[in-house]
Amino acid sequence: MALRRLVAFLFFLSPVAWPLLGRAQSSGKPKPRVVVVGVNGMELDVIRPLLLKGDLPNLAKVIKNGAHGKLRTVNAPNCPRVYSTMFTSTQPEEHGVTGFLVGGITADTNMLKREPIWSVLSKNGITVGMANVPATFPVMPVNGYMISGMLTRGKNCEDGVLCAPKLSEVEGGDAVYPAAMKDELLKKVGDFYIDCERMPSAEQLNGRETEVIDAWLKKVQLIRDQQTQLFDYLLANHPADFTWLVQSCEDRTGHWLYPIAPYNVGYNPKLNSLRTDSFPNQYIAFDKVLGTILKHVDENTYVFIVSDHGIKPLREFEDTDPHAHMDHEKTTPVIAKHDFADGDDVPGSFFAMGP
Repeated sequence: MALRRLVAFLFFLSPVAWPLLGRAQSSGKPKPRVVVVGVNGMELDVIRPLLLKGDLPNLAKVIKNGAHGKLRTVNAPNCPRVYSTMFTSTQPEEHGVTGFLVGGITADTNMLKREPIWSVLSKNGITVGMANVPATFPVMPVNGYMISGMLTRGKNCEDGVLCAPKLSEVEGGDAVYPAAMKDELLKKVGDFYIDCERMPSAEQLNGRETEVIDAWLKKVQLIRDQQTQLFDYLLANHPADFTWLVQSCEDRTGHWLYPIAPYNVGYNPKLNSLRTDSFPNQYIAFDKVLGTILKHVDENTYVFIVSDHGIKPLREFEDTDPHAHMDHEKTTPVIAKHDFADGDDVPGSFFAMGP
């Protein structure tokens, strides 16, 4: 399946399409719900062995009761570029969010040139819930709630790129709609981190690799635990007809700690021989998040799990690219990418089950 078709498919399954199918609510049949779960950088070649070992029981349940496959991504994929394509079912050049930066400015929702799915659904009376979805800052009015994700600006995260401000530290725009919901979340969920932690710089790593990696992974898990609590609270207390929730730490971990072998380009034994379990373990941790979400799913709910792109080790000729081994901040050596110099883009993944 291609990304541009995904929004149309989700729209077709949403309650707004019922009259077109002759299944109006007056028929007495229950109104279906849609829950979309985004996982940034989910790589099928990594999760297949974990599925065979039984390490991903919740994802296995979705596969057993539905369908799955690869999801073709856009050219030169990155999270804001791809998610905005999913929002609007249009190409990046049409919707306007072509990357983390657009015209030298961090991308935001004000740059969208095409109407996103949450707006279309809201106008048609469908309740919408959005949480931690990339490129949704500042939040926009919806018929429900919206909590921003990646590119949210705040304390120690002034540009919003690949960093994790707390909810109370957000600056430069609203991270929660309706605004009154912010106090409720701080009281009921706590002061959670938005998005995922930025990767340490090469300078921070120098001579302290084990200590820094362990501390970073601990922070990543803390963020995931907080977001799991947030998702659980929202699904229990603010159910919506259409809900979109996203996890992004998997992609960040894959760029930096993909389990490469010594013969791979960019291999550094001081870094890459440490915590080789970390990238697969991110998916095992995500599966637990998915389990929490599935507790709120009944037989009348469509569930979609989508990855914006995959991720693969660097190629031999990438070594000639001065930026190939650096993350988006151009500071931290990376060992895996989702787009390459030869134009080959690694597809994401797609899982679905429903009535």
